Amino acid sequence: MADDQQIVCRDCGATFEFTAGEQEFYASKNLSAPQRCKACRAARKEQRSGDREMHDAVCAQCGNACQVPFKPRPVEEGGRPVLCKDCFMASRAA
Repeated sequence: MADDQQIVCRDCGATFEFTAGEQEFYASKNLSAPQRCKACRAARKEQRSGDREMHDAVCAQCGNACQVPFKPRPVEEGGRPVLCKDCFMASRAA
């Protein structure tokens, strides 16, 4: 098994640990080693998701109003049913 690695974050310069378990997971998914610490990765993810334009929709399962990061099309026009976050997460858990 590989040893833990110390990596310097390309954004903030902090040193973070890339554990042997994480290395194994990344290798199994054919991913390269991370270049940013967890805090900088989370900040970049938040920045990217914060720029998304949200669109109003109605959940096809519970009927509640929700917002989605894509412009929904009516099912009659070839669109797919839209689920709110709670219904979507429940369908993934099943």
